Amino acid sequence: MTHDLPPVRGSLTPNRPLADLTWLRVGGPADWLFQPADAKDLSAFLAALDPEVPVFPMGVGSNLIVRDGGIRGVVIRLGRGFSEISVEDWLVRAGAAALDAHVARKAAEAGIDLTFLRTIPGAIGGAVRMNAGCYGSYVADHFVEATAILRDGSTTRLSAEAMGFGYRHSDLPEGAVITGAVFRGARAEPEALAAKMEEQLARRDATQPVKDRSAGSTFRNPAGFSSTGRADDVHDLKAWKLIDEAGLRGARRGGAQMSEKHPNFLINAGGATAADLEGLGEEVRKRVFQISGLTLQWEIMRIGDVRPDTDA
Repeated sequence: MTHDLPPVRGSLTPNRPLADLTWLRVGGPADWLFQPADAKDLSAFLAALDPEVPVFPMGVGSNLIVRDGGIRGVVIRLGRGFSEISVEDWLVRAGAAALDAHVARKAAEAGIDLTFLRTIPGAIGGAVRMNAGCYGSYVADHFVEATAILRDGSTTRLSAEAMGFGYRHSDLPEGAVITGAVFRGARAEPEALAAKMEEQLARRDATQPVKDRSAGSTFRNPAGFSSTGRADDVHDLKAWKLIDEAGLRGARRGGAQMSEKHPNFLINAGGATAADLEGLGEEVRKRVFQISGLTLQWEIMRIGDVRPDTDA
């Protein structure tokens, strides 16, 4: 990148490899990785940054494939300064870098039910952006507002209406970086919530390859609709079932594999490249369409450039 970047108080690293920052451990370098010291640092940087330079907010890389050619522009990754969790007036406030599981536990200790977050991998910023959900509950069901810094450096508060939540989707403005969010949950006894989370963890561990290197569910469940008309995944048409019926449980390409335990989990079985992972995913989509006539939609975000010497 030839642009001169603004001075920062945080960390600004050129040509930073990203593989070690993603759960799948693949991906090329970012032109720049920016880890802001605080919200003011982030705001000032974005305000001064050439508008032509693309930015990509990155969380803990739990739902992400970075392609082997890396990312052009600036990857923004929030750190400890954005991970505070607090409870006040029965509202839970969480920084965008706070892990979903930590927010669920902190809320439960205060008698607030956000237990659906306990088994969702990743951090709050990504959960809000993708309207993450589990066991029939979604971020949208508990969301009060989010704070974000826009691409021009200005700070805004976003209501649920402004977020435009849908199934695994929101209308977050391009280049905006969520810095925190506020949630509301039903009140319950902390002991009951702790037990509920333990049951959820046991259920997850029994059905998902939690010890493998994955990025969570690979494909969205084909969207059905709840009784309220909201796109939902509480129905019988599951992505894993379509993959299984297409004979692709355990399918491999290079170091990539569809999990034997849960065929909607794409895993790095050892030495996989991003091209292996994305290529296997596309093979699965093609085969499922041939068998069922249904087109699976990626739930894992894929970003960056394909390396010229790969076949993805």
